[in-house]
Amino acid sequence: MSDVIRVGIVGAGNNTRTRHIPGLKAQKGVEIVSICNRSVESTERVARELSIPKACRHWQDLVESSEIDAVLIGTWPYLHCPVTLAAFDCNLHVLTEARMAMNAREAHLMVEESNRHPRLVAQVVPAPYTLRVDRTVLKLIANGFLGEIYAVNLTANAKDFADLDGSLHWRQDRELSGFNVLTLGIWYEILLRWVGEANRVMAMTRVNVRTRKSSEGLLRAVCIPDHVDAIAEMACGGQAHLQFSAVSGLSRSGEVWLFGRDGTLRYDMGEDRLYGGRRGDKELEEISISPELAGRWRVEEEFVQAIRGVEPVRLTTFADGLKYMQFTEAVACSASSGQAVTVSEM
Repeated sequence: MSDVIRVGIVGAGNNTRTRHIPGLKAQKGVEIVSICNRSVESTERVARELSIPKACRHWQDLVESSEIDAVLIGTWPYLHCPVTLAAFDCNLHVLTEARMAMNAREAHLMVEESNRHPRLVAQVVPAPYTLRVDRTVLKLIANGFLGEIYAVNLTANAKDFADLDGSLHWRQDRELSGFNVLTLGIWYEILLRWVGEANRVMAMTRVNVRTRKSSEGLLRAVCIPDHVDAIAEMACGGQAHLQFSAVSGLSRSGEVWLFGRDGTLRYDMGEDRLYGGRRGDKELEEISISPELAGRWRVEEEFVQAIRGVEPVRLTTFADGLKYMQFTEAVACSASSGQAVTVSEM
């Protein structure tokens, strides 16, 4: 537990620079010793800016080095699986950025390889939006505030109008992002925490802005939807209606409603506030979050503590990452086939 943990970083995007690197440096006995970015130039620049000793030309060189104990994967999804598998093969702990993988097949491979190396920590960066309220929601549900859960309504829409002229973003490029679409995986992960998984889903999706210019200036077809509607049968017995959109100009702030036999909970995404009411009430009232239940971002701390054997990974395990990748792919398959899809079959 007193040994220094040496970390290598593959992919230094904004989230890695602003959250993960400061978070790791804040942990006692942790050293960031190497980095590899998309190009030699950006790797050397980031290494200088962040005082990281070694700039690697290729991610394979970083992973295969004997100088590190753990790897942080901050790349786009297309590299999450290959870097993870190589890291496990080199006996390295893994913290990978969400979204976990390109598709369910890759997520299965990552889980299987993790299971073959039970001594190695495997963690996916968790959905951060509801960390403050998660434990309060779980406590209310456990104490019977809702009673039997009847329905879940989730709307995660952008307030801006569709970006008609923007260039092709990596999130809109299937070669880089796979089946991931908008914030679907993030919010499904949060529903996993609150009410559990979905058994079946039926979805319709639409690509409204159908072509965009790539970074090379070439006009490319967009196949990742910018609007999604899904209806899911939840394992808890309720039915969920989920909507995700990047074309909903002037819409209200996103929200999650949990409707039960005896009570209702509403989470306001924009305000990060929780509201509730029970049978007989006239309206919802804000539910205060007590300091002892208020969650916070502690991803890097949890990763390091898990490596040291102090606590297990809770947010987010590879098993839960697989579940949200299965749901993500099930939505895509349902939209393509026009049929309801069993999530666990993905």
